[in-house]
Amino acid sequence: MPLWAADASIVGTMVKLYAFLGNYGREYRGNRHNVAWQFLESLSLYAGLSWQRGFKGRWAAMESPAGRVWLLCPETYMNLSGDSAAELARFYKIEPEEILVVHDELELGLGYFGFKKGGGLGGHNGLRSMKERLGTPDYLRLRFGIGRPSHDDVAGYVLSDFSREEREKLECSVFPRADTALSLCLTEGFDAAFAKYQKFNALA
Repeated sequence: MPLWAADASIVGTMVKLYAFLGNYGREYRGNRHNVAWQFLESLSLYAGLSWQRGFKGRWAAMESPAGRVWLLCPETYMNLSGDSAAELARFYKIEPEEILVVHDELELGLGYFGFKKGGGLGGHNGLRSMKERLGTPDYLRLRFGIGRPSHDDVAGYVLSDFSREEREKLECSVFPRADTALSLCLTEGFDAAFAKYQKFNALA
C-alpha cells in the first residue's frame, strides 16, 4: 500500500531513486563503509517495504507525494555501485539529477549528516563508480560522517566496524534525526531537506 497519496502540488527537486551504497556480505555488515545500509535498515518505513532482487542489487518501490520512488542497495560491492544504479535508472527512465546517493563521508565527523548537490568524489570509489556510469557527478547525496582515522590506513579504517560507543550514537541520535530528514525529502522534496539539513550535527 502507498505510504502517501500522490500530490501534484509538490514543487522543487523530487528524488525518484535512493541508492544506498555498501558492500555485500555478512563480514561487511558493521563496517563504517556500510553506514548507508545500516541507516536504511533503521528507517521507520523499512519494515513496510517489499524487497526484490534485480538490477544487480536489492530494490523496493513505494509511493511518495511526487509519485513512485525506488530504493536500491547495489550488491556489486562498493567499487561497482554505479553499475546497479545506472541499470535501474535506465529501465525506469530516471535522470541523474533525480538520484540521491546515500554514503559514508570521511570529511564529516561522526554525528554529522547532510544533503549535498553534486560535488567532488573525495576518493570514494562508490561515488566514482556512480559518476562513471551515470556520466556526471551531478547526482544528489546524503552523507553520513565517519571521520578520518588518526593513521594512514584509510582503506582499513572504512572497512573496520564501528565501536560500541559509535554504534550507540548512530542508533540513538544520528539515524533517528536522519530518518526525519529523509522523510522531509520524500514528502516536500530535496530542496526542503537540503535547506534544513545541509550539515547537521545530530549529537548537539
